[in-house]
Amino acid sequence: MELTLINPHSVAAALRSRPGDVRSIRLPSNVEGTPWRDVASLAEKHGVAVARKGVGEHAEARVRPRRVTTWEEIVTAPRDDDRPQLWLALDQVQDPHNVGAIFRTAGYFGVRGILLSERRSASLTSTVYDVASGGVEAVPHAIETNLRRAIDRAKEAGIWALGTSEHAKDSLQLAAPDRPWLVIVGNEESGLRRLTLESCDAVYRVPGAGTVDSLNVSVATGIMLASLALAPPS
Repeated sequence: MELTLINPHSVAAALRSRPGDVRSIRLPSNVEGTPWRDVASLAEKHGVAVARKGVGEHAEARVRPRRVTTWEEIVTAPRDDDRPQLWLALDQVQDPHNVGAIFRTAGYFGVRGILLSERRSASLTSTVYDVASGGVEAVPHAIETNLRRAIDRAKEAGIWALGTSEHAKDSLQLAAPDRPWLVIVGNEESGLRRLTLESCDAVYRVPGAGTVDSLNVSVATGIMLASLALAPPS
């Protein structure tokens, strides 16, 4: 299986992290002054052939998907660096644009790994990689059939499960900032499933002051990660 990527930042990220998986690149004859110039330079550096397309044709690259990591590897990996003690779980998030945006945000805030539910979730398509703009390369991910069991495994590794819901009683501001958190976000329409909620150590909402009563899941995820990653220790 190969992906067709059209975001130069996604292609550049793949060339930096795993150039052997970049199978081909096709660029217009003149890429000077565009982000694709960096792609061409990286391709030359790593010995990846670049074919030239006609003027006005879209640039693209064929790239193998990144290797899926096991959840066990993610939750037991060393944590002795300066990144926040944050992980993410996506409970049946179905819009590939949301998944891509979440990966991008996770990469920005140094999230240590993303857990995706296998069923009724967006596949990691070219759209996800392109929207993520390098985020899929930055954050390891695992795909599990049993999300509740995977959450329990994270708890065994000393990670606390933080559920998110617009109906939660407690505000995100009450979350302990220096605790290792697995932030769990739910489906665009129905939110977290009941069994997932029951697995959470705490459930919080993002406080708002306007008349709109909910947020897009990728936006809510960004607020949650920023709040937890940037909060001073208690």
